[in-house]
Order: sequence, then structure tokens, then C-alpha cells
Amino acid sequence: MKRTFKFILATLFFVLTFSAQALEVKGVKVDETAQVGGNALVLNGAGVRTKLMFKVYVAALYLTQKQASADAVLSDTGNKRVAMHFLRELSAEKLLHALDEGFEANNSAAEMAAVEPQMKAFRQMMTSAKTVKEGDVILLDYTAAGTQVSLNGKALGVVEGAAFNQALLRVWLGGNPVDASLKKAMLGQ
Repeated sequence: MKRTFKFILATLFFVLTFSAQALEVKGVKVDETAQVGGNALVLNGAGVRTKLMFKVYVAALYLTQKQASADAVLSDTGNKRVAMHFLRELSAEKLLHALDEGFEANNSAAEMAAVEPQMKAFRQMMTSAKTVKEGDVILLDYTAAGTQVSLNGKALGVVEGAAFNQALLRVWLGGNPVDASLKKAMLGQ
């Protein structure tokens, strides 16, 4: 009886320890939960952004509850986070160029025109970083106040508006995502 009880305790400890650990994607530990605007978020999915044959970053999507549909994520008005864990060094210009391609491929001209002031502010924030290095983390946290952009825990600023956040999310989750396999991974598929 004592032995069975110890075995059950050891098994329970192992299961709890294993479930509390972070997910690992290409050597990057991705937390299973995140706190954004006072709300607990859950990891929806994470994957690697590949450009040509280079692995650029691991992106993780956090939501208030798991969603398997891009439309459901985009229409969700709750807090969200996209965490970008960089696997290589990039200049701010190269990163912005890649993001701009994603914005243009997944948003109409009217949608882009509607968020032009926000795009200008976002570009200024990203340019202020100058370079992202291997191991750096950019967090894009969405709350009612807007999308807070931070690099390695240092706030770069807030871009106001839900329309901007939706345009940003479409970079990864739109009809022409920057990386189709990353879209599936972020949606937990």
C-alpha cells in the first residue's frame, strides 16, 4: 500500500512537472502561458518563420482561449500576444521589409490606408531597435489600449487601434501569410 501511494505521488509529480514545462521549438523555450494586460493567456501555437532556407524566428501566438481558425483569432477582441524569438541577427530595415510584404499581401489598399498613421508609428518603433540579434524577443501585446511593442522587455511604444492589430495579425494568419507552415503552427494545427 505504501509503495503504491509513493508510486502514485511520483507519477503525479512527473505529470505536473512535465505539463508545467515550456514547449521547445528549434531550441527556443516557448512558455505555455503569458500575462497580458492582467489577463492570463494560453499558447495557441508556435512555429518557425523560414525565409528561403533560413530560419529567422520562432513565433508564438497567445490568446484567452485556443482557436484553430484564423478568422476566429482575427475577430476575437480579447487580449493577444505574438512573441517573436529571433534565431538570427537582422537589421530593423530587413525585418520591416519582410513585415511590410506581409502587410501588403494580406490587407487591402483601403485597410492599409485606414491604418497608415499607425503603420508610421509602428515603423518608427521598430526602426528605433536598429538591429535584432539572435536570442532577442519582440513582444506584440494587444489590449484595449492598443498593440504594445517591446524588445527584450523594454517598451518601444503602443500603436493604437484594433484595426492595426488585425492588419498585423494578418501578416501571419491572413490568406497569404508570410509562411504557410508557420500559420498552421500558430493555429495549433
